[in-house]
Amino acid sequence: MDRDSHSEDTLSTMVLENIKNKLIHAFRATGESRGNPQGSGSAVRPVSIGRSHQANEELRRAQIDGAITWLRSELLEMRSQDLQLAQTLLGLNTEIQRLRRESFGGLEIEGDDQQ
Repeated sequence: MDRDSHSEDTLSTMVLENIKNKLIHAFRATGESRGNPQGSGSAVRPVSIGRSHQANEELRRAQIDGAITWLRSELLEMRSQDLQLAQTLLGLNTEIQRLRRESFGGLEIEGDDQQ
């Protein structure tokens, strides 16, 4: 089970990194098209606009990183709940089987070979 958990972690990380890269690319493309509406016709940008653009880019990246961190924590919480539910269901199944054996005094139950 630890091996499965590790492979799920790896897969989740790869998926989240892919989403992160797509978001960064999308924001970068949107920012570039907004930052230069006249195309390549404008020769020089004032320094303050460049700094502002850089600050906006850093803010966007921080927001994306924050969203990815939140997604990771939600996925980890969901995995934890999934494991707890699986353990509960296994425990219930074991208890049901024990109760069946007790109630029928060890006789073979008609539906057991189907499970």
